[in-house]
Amino acid sequence: MLGLTGRVIPPLGKGEGVLLMEDGRAYRVEPARDDSGEQEASRAGSCRSGGEPAPVSPDAADTARRAGRKAASTGREVVSSRWMRGLARAGLLARGVNYLLVGSLAVQIALGSRGAQADTTGALHAVARHPGGIVVLWLLAAGFAGLALWRFAETIYGQAGPGGQAAPKRLASLALGVLYGSVCSVVVDFILGVGGSTSSDTESKSFTARLLAHSGGQVLVAGTGVAAAAVGVGLGVYGLRRTFATYLRTAHMSCPARKVVEGLGVAGYVTRGAVFCVAGAFQIDAAVSFNPQKAQGLDGSLRKTAATPLGPWLLFAITLGLVIFGLYSWCEARWRMVEPG
Repeated sequence: MLGLTGRVIPPLGKGEGVLLMEDGRAYRVEPARDDSGEQEASRAGSCRSGGEPAPVSPDAADTARRAGRKAASTGREVVSSRWMRGLARAGLLARGVNYLLVGSLAVQIALGSRGAQADTTGALHAVARHPGGIVVLWLLAAGFAGLALWRFAETIYGQAGPGGQAAPKRLASLALGVLYGSVCSVVVDFILGVGGSTSSDTESKSFTARLLAHSGGQVLVAGTGVAAAAVGVGLGVYGLRRTFATYLRTAHMSCPARKVVEGLGVAGYVTRGAVFCVAGAFQIDAAVSFNPQKAQGLDGSLRKTAATPLGPWLLFAITLGLVIFGLYSWCEARWRMVEPG
C-alpha cells in the first residue's frame, strides 16, 4: 500500500489494527486485547482435573516454614523462661535433699540400725514423721517434676554447654527425664497413700524374679547388671575427668569456691558410680545363681557393704560420698547452666 508520503506501508494482517490517515501520514492503531479468555484458562488450570487441589505455591511453603520457625522459637523461649529455670533449680535442690536424707539413713545402718531404709522410700518415711512433713513431700514432688520437665526440654532442644546437640546427650536427657518422672510418681503415690512403701530391695527382687520366670531371663538379668555396672563406671569417669564442670558457670565463682565445688562433684560422682557398680554386681550374681533374692537395691547394697570385712568404715565412706553429692546438687542449683540448647 502506498501512503500519501510516498512510502510503502505494509499490509495489515488479521487482528493487527486499522490504518488511519492524518496530515499526510499513516498511523497504525492496535486493537484492544481481550484477556478474558486467558484469565478463564488460568483459573481453570488452577485446579487439577478430578477435583484435586492445586499445588502449594512457594508463598504458602514459605509461610509454613516461617510458622514452624516461629513455633520453635516460642518453644525455646518457654523452656528458657525464668519460671522454667526456677523449676530446674528447685529440682536440683530436691535432689540434694533426697541424697542428704539417704546419706543420713545410711549412717544409721552403719551404726547397726535395722529399721531404716537407706533409699528414696526410707527418705520419704523420715520426712513424713516430722511436723510439716507433708508440705516438704509436696515440694519434693514438685522439684522432681521440674527436673523431669527440664530434662525432657533438653531432649528436644539439646543440653546447655558444648556438644549439647549431640544425639547421645539428648538420649541421656531423655533417660534422666524418665527417671526423675518416676521418682516424682513415687513421691506423689506415697503422699496419697497409693504406694511408695515398698523398699528398693523388694522392688529389685520382684523385678528380677519376673525376668527369671521367662525364657532367656538369666541373660536379661545379667544384662541389667552389666548395664548398671557400666553406668557406675561412666559416672566415676565423668567425675574424675571433671566433665560436670563444663555445665557450671565457673566464671561466676571465686577460685576457692570453684575448687570446693569441683571437689564435691568428683567425690559425689565417684561414690554414685561405686553404688551402681555394687548393685550391678549383685544383679549379675542373681542371674548366675538363678536366685532373685540375691538382687539388691540401694538399701540392700549398702547393707551388704556393711557386712564386708571393712565393715562400717567402707559404708561410712559411701555415706559421706552420698551426702557430698547432695551438697554438690545444691551447688548445681546455684551455678548450673539450665537453659536447654
